[in-house]
Amino acid sequence: MNTANPQLEGLYLAFAAINRLLVSKGLVSHADLQQVLQDAEQTVLADSRPLNVSQSHQKAVAFPIRVLLLANEACEKDEQFDFEDLAREVGRRT
Repeated sequence: MNTANPQLEGLYLAFAAINRLLVSKGLVSHADLQQVLQDAEQTVLADSRPLNVSQSHQKAVAFPIRVLLLANEACEKDEQFDFEDLAREVGRRT
């Protein structure tokens, strides 16, 4: 088992919690988060640097962004989620 995976799972969930806090404090809206995360995802997927990386590499880089997008959607609907639920849904949508 890669020990970085649980650490990254925790990091994704921490970012999701920070995003919830920002929304609850009225500093950003769910729509703001959705837009900025979608912009980040598109930047990753449209990356055409001279040293091209594989599509699987781009999807791997986009994974945490997609997790946070889904966490934002769930939060907006006042739904509970955990990392496994989010990761499974990312897999279904890609």
